[in-house]
Amino acid sequence: MRKVLLAILCSAAGVSAAGAQTIERVTFDEAVRRAIASHPTVQRAAADILRAEAVLQQTRARSLPTVDFELATNVIDPVTRFSGSAIIPRTQTVTTPSIGVPLIMPVRWAERLQAADQVLVSQRVAEDVRRQIAVATGQAYLTIITQRRVVELNERARDNARAHFDYANQRFQGGVGSRLNAIRAEQEVSASEARVEEAQLGVRRAQEALGVLAGADGPLDAAADAAFALPPPGTPDAELVDGRQDVRLVVARESAAARRAADAWKEYLPSMTALFTPQVIAPAGLFANSRSWRASVLFTVPLFDAGQRRGQTRERQAMVDVARAERAEAKRQAGSDIRTAREAVAATERALAYARRAAEQAQEVVRITDIAFREGATTNIEVIDAQRSARDAETAAAIAEDAVRRAQLELLTATGRFPQ
Repeated sequence: MRKVLLAILCSAAGVSAAGAQTIERVTFDEAVRRAIASHPTVQRAAADILRAEAVLQQTRARSLPTVDFELATNVIDPVTRFSGSAIIPRTQTVTTPSIGVPLIMPVRWAERLQAADQVLVSQRVAEDVRRQIAVATGQAYLTIITQRRVVELNERARDNARAHFDYANQRFQGGVGSRLNAIRAEQEVSASEARVEEAQLGVRRAQEALGVLAGADGPLDAAADAAFALPPPGTPDAELVDGRQDVRLVVARESAAARRAADAWKEYLPSMTALFTPQVIAPAGLFANSRSWRASVLFTVPLFDAGQRRGQTRERQAMVDVARAERAEAKRQAGSDIRTAREAVAATERALAYARRAAEQAQEVVRITDIAFREGATTNIEVIDAQRSARDAETAAAIAEDAVRRAQLELLTATGRFPQ
C-alpha cells in the first residue's frame, strides 16, 4: 500500500511539473504589448474612436450637397377627358430628382469642427486607457518576479531548517542531544514548508493575473527581470507634465468644450440652401409638360426660441469652467506625482542597500550561531531564531528590490514615458 501511495504521489508531482513547464514565458515589453493590443478595455476605446469618426462623417455630410431621386406611378379612375383627350392619363409615371446645395450653414460647419474635436478626445481616451492597462500589466509582471524571489528564499530557509533538523535528530538518536531540540527543529521545517506552499500559490495567482491582462487563455510567466530606462533628471517638469496621457486627455476635453462655447453665437446666424428639382412626366397629359424644373433658394433666419439658445450658451460656458478646473487639477497632480516618484526612487534605492546589508549580517549571525550550537555553546533556540531572522531579512530585501522596480515604473508613468 505504501508503494502504491508513493507511486501516486510521484505521478502527481510529475503532472504538476509538466503543467508548470507549459506556462508561456514572456518578457516585460512583450506582456505590455500584448495587453495593449488585446485587452477588452483597450478594444472598447478603439471602438469609441471609430464611433466618433462615424459621427464626424455624418456631421460633415449634413453640410455637403445631396442628391435624391423619386419615382412615382399614379393610377386614377375615372379618367377625365376634354375634347376626347385625357387631361390626366390613367397611368402616369413621375420622375423627380432633387439636388440640394447648402450655401450658408454656420451651425453645421461648427458642428463638423466640434465632431472633429470629439475624435481627438476619443483618441486621447484610448491613449489613457492603454496607459492604465500597461501600468496594471507591469505591476502584475513585477509581482511575479517578487513572488518567485520569495519562493526561492523560503525554499532556502526550508532547506536550512531541514539540515538543522537532520543534525539535531542525529544528535538525539546518538544520545547526545535532546528530543526537545529535535522537535523544535522539525517544527521549523514544517512551518517553512507551509510558507513555501503559500509563496508558490502567490506566484500562480500573479501569473494568472498577468495572463488575464495580456489576453491569454492561460497564465503567463515572467521570462526575465524588467529593466527601466529612467528619464534624464534635467528634463523640465512642465514638459513632462504636458506629455502625460491623462493631462493630454483633459486638455483635449477643455479645447472641445471651449470650441462649443465659442461657436454658440453662430446659432443666431441665418442659413441658406439652394434646391434644384427637375421633373419628367410620362405620359404628360393634356395640360402638363412632360419635362419641367424648379429652382429655389431657402433662406432661414432664427428669430425667437424662448431662451433656449441662451440656456445652451450658459451650459457650454459652465462646461468650459469645469474643464479648466479639471486641467488645473490634473497638471497639479501630475507635478506632484513626478516629484513623489523621484523621491520614491531615491528612497527605495537607499532602503534596498540597507536591506541587503541587513540580510548579509543576518546570514553571518546564522553561521556563527550554527557553529556555536555544534560546539555545544548554545541551544537550537538561538539557531532557529537566527534562521527566522535571516529569512525575514532576506524577504525584506526582496520586497525592497520590488519597491525599487515599482518606484521606477511609477516614475516612468508619472513622466509620461510609459508605455512608449
